[in-house]
Amino acid sequence: MIFEQIATGGCQSYLVGCSATCAAALIDPELSQIDHYLALAAREGVRIRYLIDTHTHADHFSATKELARRLEVPVIMHRQSPAPFVDMRLADGEMVVLGKLRLSVLHTPGHTADSMCLRVDDRVFTGDTLLIGGTGRTDLPSGDPEALFDSLFNRLLKLDPALKVYPAHDYKGRSHSTIGDELATNPRLQKRERGEFVEMMRQLNLTMPTHITEALRTNMSGGKTVAALLAQASASVPFMSLAELKARVEAAEDDLIVLDVRERDAYEKGHVPGALLLPRGQLELRVNQDLPDPTRRILACCELGYISTLATATLRDMGFQHAVALDGGMKAWREAGYPLKAGSAP
Repeated sequence: MIFEQIATGGCQSYLVGCSATCAAALIDPELSQIDHYLALAAREGVRIRYLIDTHTHADHFSATKELARRLEVPVIMHRQSPAPFVDMRLADGEMVVLGKLRLSVLHTPGHTADSMCLRVDDRVFTGDTLLIGGTGRTDLPSGDPEALFDSLFNRLLKLDPALKVYPAHDYKGRSHSTIGDELATNPRLQKRERGEFVEMMRQLNLTMPTHITEALRTNMSGGKTVAALLAQASASVPFMSLAELKARVEAAEDDLIVLDVRERDAYEKGHVPGALLLPRGQLELRVNQDLPDPTRRILACCELGYISTLATATLRDMGFQHAVALDGGMKAWREAGYPLKAGSAP
């Protein structure tokens, strides 16, 4: 068996492959590691045939949909997954055939309703159902401490104690454990009476994961993250430096329209001398009125450089092929001591 564990902060994902057939699957891939996964597959000489999420993640962005688009391979999840882009929905007791390997599905709801574990040879990929020294939380959407108790004590923990446990998360640098070790040392598994376990899970009072709303939105719907939108926009537009813009403003060049896409109050507190105001939220509605000549060179700026990048991409999509974005924003412009003009828009 070909096996690689990839850590991204506390997130763990896995490349599992059949050495005889060179067929592989990615389990719980994370969006920022796409190039790493593809490089690993090339190094190991395997072809990624399946992309598997053990559950709907709430604390990071899944790479399954994007990798499926690039590789033209199916996304696999439990049949209770709400994600519309899932190609193969599995039920308890079913298997994924990966060359000579068999990935057996164990439905383990509790952390989420669609949580599943995957057993292959001497190991089990437990997602967030069982962690090293912990368990998945049950206070996120579709979480259920009663279901988690059953999934753990009546199913997962009855497997061979020697099975290696590979979870979807670990924040202490540990690679794996075993079923037996977790039964013996995992603090949460010492509460073996249903009522005690359920009460413990309900009293954890854990902080919410960073970006939980965005992660759930994108992982459940297949929509794009803000970072992905920015990356896509950044790849499609050219930029101008702060120093270059300063030089052009001081030279009083009239071939460049500086377009401030912030809101009016921010603009009036201080803007690049000569800049026009066109808030991003009104861009599409006012562009014909405020920018009648699509051949003009337009530089978009905002407070931090993000919204102006999106605005520039929109302008280019609308036919303003000479639109560019400021590399940075008005915050950096002010900090550099470059000229500002306060007051209302002309």
